[in-house]
Amino acid sequence: MDRPRRVGLPWYEPQHYALLRQILSDGAKLPVHYEAWRVSTEQVEQVVQSSGVDVVRVPIEPDAFTAWCERTDSAMDSAARTRYAEEVLVRKV
Repeated sequence: MDRPRRVGLPWYEPQHYALLRQILSDGAKLPVHYEAWRVSTEQVEQVVQSSGVDVVRVPIEPDAFTAWCERTDSAMDSAARTRYAEEVLVRKV
């Protein structure tokens, strides 16, 4: 199977982080502090980019993501965030 040339990376804005940690079903698994999450996620982003894959940050906004989860009957977890990011990315193309 070919590796994707471009992937969507679920991205949290600082102003939404605390709320997302509360409403996501796996939010407790996220670092308590935004900066810790950001640094860790940027490291993953760099590793993926260094493999030749274009990484596009897709903002996870609480209201839009919640509505998408309800519409698609998805749990508000990491798998859903990944699917959401990919769907948003495809729509932007």
